[in-house]
Amino acid sequence: MVLPGAADACMIRVAPTFEDVSYADIVVIGRVENYRIVRDQAWRDRMLSSPGLSAEERERYQDPERQILSDYARFDVQVDEVVVGQAAETLAVTWHNSTFGVPDQLPQGRYLIALRRPGAPDPPLRGPSGTVFPAPDPDALVLLQAPCSSPFLYQIGSDEARTILEILEAEEK
Repeated sequence: MVLPGAADACMIRVAPTFEDVSYADIVVIGRVENYRIVRDQAWRDRMLSSPGLSAEERERYQDPERQILSDYARFDVQVDEVVVGQAAETLAVTWHNSTFGVPDQLPQGRYLIALRRPGAPDPPLRGPSGTVFPAPDPDALVLLQAPCSSPFLYQIGSDEARTILEILEAEEK
């Protein structure tokens, strides 16, 4: 359950299925701000209280720089344009990328971002394995991501963002 930077709970990473955007409650174009990693200290403390924990595992759980599977990212999205659904000017978002860990930071820029409400159905598992955690904050939206695949967080102008926008445009017709 420890990530040395980025985790690999999936046996293989699979290509995104862009049609999974249909699972999104909201799709926006906007800028990511206040991106940060939220450490699951309660899980760390639980693990550290285990008498059978090896010295190596103990060191990992004590290291605040190492991610574990239950850590997640939290950020705000400053919305420039709403593509699907209804959204406020600023959205609170969590990203629990348990399959590959979350990056320590995101590049600046505008993104196409697909989101779902906590408790809404996830896209189906796209690989032979995966770990799915419940939404860590019932008041924040969740970044859309099928287990073992990429999140729906693509820089504007990328081929992926263009493809998703084309799919959404075709669905409107």
